Amino acid sequence: MPAGTLLYAQSGGVTAVINATAGAVVETARRHRVRVLAADDGILGALRESLFDTSKEPAAAIRALAHTPGGAFGSCRVKLKSLDEDRARYERLMEVFRAHDVRWFLYNGGNDSADTALKMSRLAAEFDYPLTCIGVPKTIDNDLAVTDCCPGFGSAAKYTAVSVREAALDVASMSETSTKVFVYEAMGRHAGWLAASAGLAGATPDEAPQVILFPERAYDEAAFLAKVERVVATVGWCVVVASEGIRDASGRFVADAGAGKDAFGHTQLGGVAAHLAGRVHDALGMKVHWALPDYLQRSARHVASATDLAHAQAVGRKAVEFALAGRNATMPVIVRTSDSPYRWKIEAASLERVANREKKLPAGFIRRDGFGITAAARRYLEPLVRGEAPPPYGRDGLPRYVVLRNRRVARKLPAWRD
Repeated sequence: MPAGTLLYAQSGGVTAVINATAGAVVETARRHRVRVLAADDGILGALRESLFDTSKEPAAAIRALAHTPGGAFGSCRVKLKSLDEDRARYERLMEVFRAHDVRWFLYNGGNDSADTALKMSRLAAEFDYPLTCIGVPKTIDNDLAVTDCCPGFGSAAKYTAVSVREAALDVASMSETSTKVFVYEAMGRHAGWLAASAGLAGATPDEAPQVILFPERAYDEAAFLAKVERVVATVGWCVVVASEGIRDASGRFVADAGAGKDAFGHTQLGGVAAHLAGRVHDALGMKVHWALPDYLQRSARHVASATDLAHAQAVGRKAVEFALAGRNATMPVIVRTSDSPYRWKIEAASLERVANREKKLPAGFIRRDGFGITAAARRYLEPLVRGEAPPPYGRDGLPRYVVLRNRRVARKLPAWRD
């Protein structure tokens, strides 16, 4: 049995398949006879020395993580600042790692999590402590650099495309005497990947969604309203998909309600669908309905993509293998080798190439009129939503998800005072 302990933590917004990554991490480590601790609520648990002993979980429960949404060990939105600004926190983490003989740290999250893992690797080198840090990719926003796609995105994209297609059938059936326009809000602060995935719901410009609003293009209200009016005149109804992060020409978020910022320093968004619906109603006099799926789009494990599940498990397995091989400050990333047939592999990328970088939707993925996706975008997106991986269902007709025991290990240090 290798000396030392592996610490795994989840960070940021969870996904339909982040637990599949966690399960793959634990199962792979067990095969190598490595003890795995999991931090309670991400990096907060590490700071507070609130750690779960995954060896207390039966194999069946760990396997069930593959079909269970949410974050089995808890997540958090806490961004550590620079090593100089947050020195006390980083040194506290080193104390906790030493106390529990943590030699491998796997942080499962997005850009900020990759940055934290990179900084921890540098601090460990400064302290001459043998620690291998691995960033494990996850985000429904699909905005991590280097990797072809992010685990979690494919399932959220599938949910988006399915929901938009189903809602469009509803709108079409009622449009003569009821709703003319339906507005669907997709997550995506700066990158329009999830909004773009809605484009898979229809194959022609007249099929829903007839209008997609991307954060990569400045929102022009006059052009938007004119487009909606033309679609309704031609088709009889219109479905609009808007990214939560669309901005006007001045750079101001359309959905910025002045609600302040979250723990990562990001402007609190949400409400763009309601805003757009109001403008359509007031300016065009049409009956409008809108939807804010919010957490539903990232937690819908019942309609997960089989491709996404395979990605999530693969990065979990490789993260452990890279860690045990001493590949410090790296991230397992997905490399696409073929569109048709779809083929991919996992390679290692330096965290320096990932941390604090953002991958936006390429210009070639957005139609010239700015309201839809191109054939190139469709070729990229389609393989990511393919395949079904339904959870098992119980006699009550509902999915059978697992809740872990999450037995804490005994603390060895004084309580943390932040």
